Amino acid sequence: MSGKLIIFSAPSGAGKSTLVQYLLGCGFDMEFSVSATSRAPRGTEKHGVDYYYLTPEEFRQKIDNQEFLEYEEVYQNCYYGTLRSEVERITGQGKNIVFDVDVVGGLNIKKEFGDQALALFIAPPSIDELHKRLLNRGTDSAEMIEKRIGKAEFEMSFAPKFDVVVVNDNLELAKAEAERSIREFLKK
Repeated sequence: MSGKLIIFSAPSGAGKSTLVQYLLGCGFDMEFSVSATSRAPRGTEKHGVDYYYLTPEEFRQKIDNQEFLEYEEVYQNCYYGTLRSEVERITGQGKNIVFDVDVVGGLNIKKEFGDQALALFIAPPSIDELHKRLLNRGTDSAEMIEKRIGKAEFEMSFAPKFDVVVVNDNLELAKAEAERSIREFLKK
């Protein structure tokens, strides 16, 4: 494997997807690793671009076939995971890979790849601010927002296990901090 792995994890609504999209345009010769999920697409999301959308049955079949580098059942019948084929496809081109994954998945990838991977945790400034962001995003039901807030409190406890923690209180500062961390990592 010639490319390095850059892992972004965060509670839902902390801004990791926004940061990843920004960093993909910063000249790091990296490609986004499209994750698989069993949830339905949101808004204008597209299969093969935002996620590989699978039914829960298809997802479980791929688990049985050991096709995932990592996966998690985040909520009942709502899986997320990284297909091994996606990592092989990108590393086969000699590119760096950027992951946008949940905290458990991020730590699992870091554990498997060690110094070849940089794990960044994107933290919201507070749980109250996270709640406001999820409401303003307008993509989830009130019930799902409450589930995401409950999970966020748990996920925040994993932050110290990551290589870098970026508090996304100011998006421009968070972009600069993440960019600097990646530049330093890729020089090694």
